[in-house]
Amino acid sequence: MDPSDGYRYCEQVVRSRARNFSYGIRLLPPPKRRALSAVYALARRIDDFGDDDATPADKRLAALVATRKQISDLDSRPTDPVFVAMADAARRYPIPLEAFAELVDGCESDVRGAAYETFDDLLAYCRRVAGTIGRLSLGVFGATDLRAAEPLADALGVALQLTNILRDVREDALRGRVYLPGEDLARFGCSLQRDASGRFTDPPSRLVALMRFEAARASEWYDTGFRLIPMLDPRSGACASAMADIYRRLLARIAADPLAALQGHVSLPPWEKAAVALRSLWMVR
Repeated sequence: MDPSDGYRYCEQVVRSRARNFSYGIRLLPPPKRRALSAVYALARRIDDFGDDDATPADKRLAALVATRKQISDLDSRPTDPVFVAMADAARRYPIPLEAFAELVDGCESDVRGAAYETFDDLLAYCRRVAGTIGRLSLGVFGATDLRAAEPLADALGVALQLTNILRDVREDALRGRVYLPGEDLARFGCSLQRDASGRFTDPPSRLVALMRFEAARASEWYDTGFRLIPMLDPRSGACASAMADIYRRLLARIAADPLAALQGHVSLPPWEKAAVALRSLWMVR
């Protein structure tokens, strides 16, 4: 398969599955846009194995093992369009492919139903499933000082993942998953137990306090991660800024009305995402 065909497939994955990331990816010049689309498509595939509750756990774990092997064998002329594109992107950019193995580790913990007692436990998970994406993206972006940029890219990924966790508390609870640290639940006197209608039984005031505490923590990770932007070229900086700012606005909505976030899926309208992307492009220029 020609790499261009693989890239076209990956860009279609971005258009259909990356509801927030796509606004930033569009700001990149075509070569970087194609490469980052390949990174996203492969990450999306790995993540889907972790989230596919309809498939037995042993089969999902086997699929993750097989994917790990495919990543290590990118030089062996793959035929899958995602791996064809990823192999070509890895030849063109210094993408740290070992980060995909960390992402697989994180998704394996999802399949096994891991719980997180402390924030440090959760942080290790966030670094595997999202900090890795920051570092993989940095391989495409490039930076004036790669060594200094890597922990900032990792921090931005952690910030986005913490936002995802807060956005999806109800959805995850319905699937039997709790990502918020046990020590935080105890601190605020919350159990995240649900009644017959699916509503949380904890007193609303405690849930609000818990969610705002976690949102404030996530905001600190954004403060660190946004220091990455000046280290990137203008188009890469616009891409990273747009993606991060969309999520930070989402976090602000969650913090403003935690109970609404706990009752349904919070999102930004497409016009606001587009406005954020345009503003990001203007700001870095």
